[in-house]
Amino acid sequence: MKNYLEAFIDSFIGTLQWTWRSIIFEVPWYTNYFWGLILISLIVWGLEIAFPWRKNQSIFRKDFWLDAFYMFFNFFIFAIFISGFYRLLEIFFSDVGISKSSLTLLNMGDWPGWLQLTVFFVLLDFVQWFTHILLHRYEFLWRFHSVHHSVKEMGFAAHLRYHWMENILYKPLKILGVMVIGGFEPEQAYIVHFVAIAIGHLNHSNIKITWGPLKYIFNNPVMHLYHHAYTLPKGSKGVNFGISLSLWDYLFRTNYIPEDSGTISLGFPGDEKIPKSFLGQMSFGFKKSNQKTDINPQS
Repeated sequence: MKNYLEAFIDSFIGTLQWTWRSIIFEVPWYTNYFWGLILISLIVWGLEIAFPWRKNQSIFRKDFWLDAFYMFFNFFIFAIFISGFYRLLEIFFSDVGISKSSLTLLNMGDWPGWLQLTVFFVLLDFVQWFTHILLHRYEFLWRFHSVHHSVKEMGFAAHLRYHWMENILYKPLKILGVMVIGGFEPEQAYIVHFVAIAIGHLNHSNIKITWGPLKYIFNNPVMHLYHHAYTLPKGSKGVNFGISLSLWDYLFRTNYIPEDSGTISLGFPGDEKIPKSFLGQMSFGFKKSNQKTDINPQS
């Protein structure tokens, strides 16, 4: 028990120190997730201001500051608090004989670096796409994911407005996805991280981008806007689930883009029940009064 407690405390303090060192520029720039997030956010926000898709939308759109706070909460504040629990999970798996090598299905040790990164990126994206579908298909999961779909005006920061429980749901599956890959160099993961953040910001931005023929590979703002549409095809449990890649939606026929004006209503029937405050949204889904709700994007 003492070893578990020490591991928990060490992980918590280590993550806290790493975050502080990132803020004061004491970590290499290419692994500085704190300032990297700020830089990517400012660039995409600048593009929104210079080339707005919905020209009547304010620069400081509805819930702009709420979503901006979500970015730092989900990526840093919550990450610090949860880091100890993930470390305990790793130790538990080790104690019961489950290691990365025991789950490896694909060894990339001898592959070129660029190919390792590509496979890592694609595999991770597929895991997230599949998890995203589960968030829409099951009522218990949807209650948490509905916070993300409460966005009424789309902008880059809406990318990271999500309930903290989504960190709990996504992370183990992402870790499992990584564990099936052998020989991957973890120090290269920052490349995938920054690419995914940039694509995610763009997908939620007020910029009209379709990528031309590459739209069948990469997700884009036009496609993702319809994921947040208030009105969806009859009987649908959601559309356009892609995170970074649209490939999976086209392959599994969950793609849907009826038009590209960008003027559609966002949200879902019943979204008025979502609390407006950050603390209210963070507790949403747990309260007994919320557990019987029929909130659902397919209504």
